[in-house]
Amino acid sequence: QVTLVESGGGLVQPGGSLRLSCTASGRAFGPYAVGWFRQAPGKEREFVAALTWSGANTRYADSVKGRFAIFRDTAKNTTSLQMNSLKPEDTAVYYCAAESGGWGSPSQFAYDYWGQGTQVTVSS
Repeated sequence: QVTLVESGGGLVQPGGSLRLSCTASGRAFGPYAVGWFRQAPGKEREFVAALTWSGANTRYADSVKGRFAIFRDTAKNTTSLQMNSLKPEDTAVYYCAAESGGWGSPSQFAYDYWGQGTQVTVSS
């Protein structure tokens, strides 16, 4: 069993930055890919970014390319999402998830474990 805990959400003004972290605990965390998804009120959960287990490959939604970056600190079992140039439309609950296949799929159905989510609000 793997437990994922997100942290780092909050309120930020448009154009600002936040860093979300996803820390895994439980049995040895690997080889899992980690993905970030988000869900805004009244909308379906959508893919944001993913990182393969090797760390060699990343994948981003078009809406966040060039603004968000996903990276991992393997020693700390933590995967982070650096979010820059935030926009009001980035407001959502952000979830991290672990995928046992290790490929970093953009489909939420490929993921085996999920965190509880952290709220990100972008507003002036």
